[in-house]
Amino acid sequence: MAIRVGLTGGIGSGKSTVLQMLAELGAAVIDADAISRSTTAAGGAAIAAISERFGADFITLEGALDRARMREHAYGDPQSRKHLEDIIHPLVGQESARQVQAALDAGVHCIVFDIPLLVESGRWRAQVDRVLVVDCSPQTQVDRVVSRSGLKPEEVRAIMAAQASRSQRLAAADIVICNEGLTLEQLRDKVVQVGRRLGL
Repeated sequence: MAIRVGLTGGIGSGKSTVLQMLAELGAAVIDADAISRSTTAAGGAAIAAISERFGADFITLEGALDRARMREHAYGDPQSRKHLEDIIHPLVGQESARQVQAALDAGVHCIVFDIPLLVESGRWRAQVDRVLVVDCSPQTQVDRVVSRSGLKPEEVRAIMAAQASRSQRLAAADIVICNEGLTLEQLRDKVVQVGRRLGL
C-alpha cells in the first residue's frame, strides 16, 4: 500500500526543490496546481464550462482562460470565484484520482501531493497519511524570493502574510525538513533520509 504524503511550505522555502528530489527517488508526484492550470489551458477540460458560465469574453483567441480578465472579475466578486472553483475543483479531483490510481497500478510506494495551501485548506489533512513541511526562517524566505523573482521585500512579506504562518505549518507537520543554510547536496541528504522513512 502506498503512503500518501502532503508536501507544503511557504514561498521561498525550497518546497519545489524537495519535490523534485523526492520524484528522483521514485515518488509519484501529484501537483494540484499544475492540474488546475492544465484544465484552463487551451483546450483544457474546464474551458467549455467557463465559456458557458462567464461568456466567451473570458476565453482567449487561443482557447485558454484569460487569466488576467478572470482574476480582475473573480477577485472582486466572491460569488464568481466560487462559480469558477465549482467548475475547476471537481476536474482537479478527478485527474488527481486518475494519477493516484496510475501510480498505485505501477506499484509506487510513495505518492507526494504538492499542496501549497495544505494547512489553509483544511480538507487535505484527511486525504494524506503524513504532512511534510519544508521550513526556513521568514527572513530566508524573503531573501530567496527577492533574489529569484525581483519582487520587493514588502511584496514578498505581503504574500507570506496571506499564507499560513510558520507556526501553523509546523503544528500541522508530521515530518519537517529544515532548509536553512544548506547546500543543495546537504538538502538532498536530508531528503534521502526522509525518503527512506517513506518507503523510497
